[in-house]
Amino acid sequence: MKVIFEHQSHPSGLGFLAKEYIQTYFTSPFHFHDLYELIWIKKSYGKLYAGKKIVNFNGGEVYLFGPGFGHCFYNEKSFIESGETAHAIAIFFKDDFLGSGFFDNTEYVQVKELLNKAAYGVQIKQVDDEVYALFSKIPREKGMNELILFLQLLNHLSQLASPPLEVMNETQSVMKLTNKDSARLEPVLKYVIENFKGDLDSKKAAELIYLNEAAFCRYFKRRMEQTFSQFVNHVRITHATSLLLTEEWDVLRICYECGFKNLSYFNRQFREITGQSPKEYRRAFQGSNESLIMDNQAD
Repeated sequence: MKVIFEHQSHPSGLGFLAKEYIQTYFTSPFHFHDLYELIWIKKSYGKLYAGKKIVNFNGGEVYLFGPGFGHCFYNEKSFIESGETAHAIAIFFKDDFLGSGFFDNTEYVQVKELLNKAAYGVQIKQVDDEVYALFSKIPREKGMNELILFLQLLNHLSQLASPPLEVMNETQSVMKLTNKDSARLEPVLKYVIENFKGDLDSKKAAELIYLNEAAFCRYFKRRMEQTFSQFVNHVRITHATSLLLTEEWDVLRICYECGFKNLSYFNRQFREITGQSPKEYRRAFQGSNESLIMDNQAD
């Protein structure tokens, strides 16, 4: 069983480390560490469990997580079965990798603000080609060249970060779990992410971590601050939001595709989680796209 705390360190003793991941699918468990993590998902898609939130992730996206922020990228079965290769570049760094208080200087206030928001988990949107180019170069450099490129990347992202920056949680989500207790969550989360389209059973989930059903339900709610059924519904509704924006299917088909058996229950859960009905959610997205096209044409 993999533990939930992942230690990262640079062999040279530098306060940051760049890693490139090329895998059939992402294998890192639900975890946290004592460093910042800046990650570019170059190629892959699935569900990202970030703090207390579940979102869809896709290739080309960039995320920043602060120390202690629990997270995991789960590939969906459709990606795994496609034969495609998951590809990501992650940079891990200490808050004092340039010395204590370096980013407190007023000249670097934008970078400081970006790092402060990392405690909530952030997705940096509208990423440009320069960001991708810097990400690609960093793992291939060493020493001072590596450091300079990383500082250029941080500086560039901090300038992009307003307004194209989405804070993923309303409150800080710092893991306070022991390795022993936290590791037990991993097979349950994986079970839900990989099987949410079908019938999910709390008894089966309990068996995965060697608890009886009643004890499991109490344990899950205490650790995840939501019931097992609430977590399942969040995963399913997250998938529904993706289908509403990428497919022309009617709401009933999307309801069934996400694992719900009842349309009225699906609609209630969708509104409870997103604040909108499925049709309102789709219309809002279509409206924002039309406005963006008009703005581009005006330019």
